[in-house]
Parts: sequence; C-alpha cells; structure tokens
Amino acid sequence: MLIKKTTKKEKKAVKKVTKKVIKNDNIVDAKENEKEKEIEVMFKAGLHFGHRSSKWNPHIKPYLHGISNNVHIFDLNKTYEKLQEALNFLKEQFKEKKTVLFVGTRGPERELVKKLAIDVEMPYVVNKWVGGTFTNFKEVTKRLKGFSELQDKKKKGEFDNYTKKERLQIEKEYEKMLIKWGGIKNLERLPDIIFVVNAHHNKLAIKEAKSSGISVVAIIDTNVDPNIVDYPIPANDDAMSSIVYILDKVKKVLK
Repeated sequence: MLIKKTTKKEKKAVKKVTKKVIKNDNIVDAKENEKEKEIEVMFKAGLHFGHRSSKWNPHIKPYLHGISNNVHIFDLNKTYEKLQEALNFLKEQFKEKKTVLFVGTRGPERELVKKLAIDVEMPYVVNKWVGGTFTNFKEVTKRLKGFSELQDKKKKGEFDNYTKKERLQIEKEYEKMLIKWGGIKNLERLPDIIFVVNAHHNKLAIKEAKSSGISVVAIIDTNVDPNIVDYPIPANDDAMSSIVYILDKVKKVLK
C-alpha cells in the first residue's frame, strides 16, 4: 500500500489552519473567562438580588435563576448579556452624537445619576418627573427659556436691583425652577434616548418616552415588565453597589 507523502506546501497549509483553530479557541476561552470574571464582580455587587417572590412581574421570568429565602434571584448570565446589548447600543448612539437623558429620582441614586450625566455632558432628571416633559415639550421649552433668562439675571447680579422682599421672592422662585428644570436647561429638542435607573419608580417617564418615539434603556428589577423598554437591564435597582456597577459601565462606553 502506497502512503502519499505530504508536501511542504500541504504541511504549511495544515499548520496555518491548526494555528487558526487554536487562535479561535483561545479567543473563545478568553471571552468566556472575561465573562466569568465579570459575573463574579456582578455577584459581589449584588446585581442578582430581586424583590420578594410575592412582588414580581411574570414577564421577568426568562431572566430569573430561581428563588432563595423568598427572594427572586436573577440569572447573571442573562443580566450580563442584556447589559452588553444596552452598552453596545449606547456606545453606537453616542458615536452618532445622540442625546441621552439620564433619569434617577430616588434618594442616594440622584447624586450618582447627576454626576454621571455631568461627566458625559448629558441632561438629567434627578427630582420628581414633571408630567408632560416629553408629551408637552413645546410648553416645557417656554419654561426652560424663562428659567434661562432668570439664571442670566442672577449671574449678572440683577437681583440686587430689587427690594429685599422682592429679591427673596425671586430667589425662592429661582430655586424651585432650578430643582425642576436645572438638569434639562440646555435641552433644545427631545432626547434620542433615556436611561432610567429605576423603571418602577419612573413609569411615567418611560410611558412619555415611548409615546414620543424615544428609545428607553432601563434597569429592570423583578417587579417590572421588561417589555416596556427597548433595552432592559435585568438587575437589582435598590442596592447602591448594583447601581454604581451599572452606571460605571455606562460611563466607560460614553467617555
């Protein structure tokens, strides 16, 4: 029986293919290792904790791992995948100079959201959502213009031209407007996207965004239907460590 001798050319081709296969396997292994390490960090940050099992939305089921001590637990593999989808979307939109409005209106999360928005030079809402902000934007722009004019007067020291009583009244009005409109004072048109830290607490903002054709990215806890937003991030929206982790990832893709 004759055994065909392998030529140098064939050996070279086999070697090339073998290297390619090994390289591809290494890439897959590297990606898997990276994912495993990231999931471990997510676990330590408490992203896996949901609400009590009695307070849940059935539509969140595909993203759950199970129940522990009457608390729903997120499947962090699913959380990782959905977070990457959201981050990729934000990264692409940011490259196209799209505007992202950040919304976080509860307790300590307010300062985190405000800081992130300022760092990436985007508008924000960290106090109570004003109904009609999107659906009645024409009227809102008038309010923003009025606030801008009042802010200019304050910077120029024109408040000093009023009596003490008038000045106190104007200062009080200015502070109220600052709280209400300060984060969106430079918003000349509707944003392209809103990023919501707590979907349950900001349902009105999400509803207005959807009716106005604005894309929605949001952290979705177990008590919310993930289908109400375009890019849900199924994760704990109560723990500060969880919120810090997610906002830090967002900041990195937008800087």
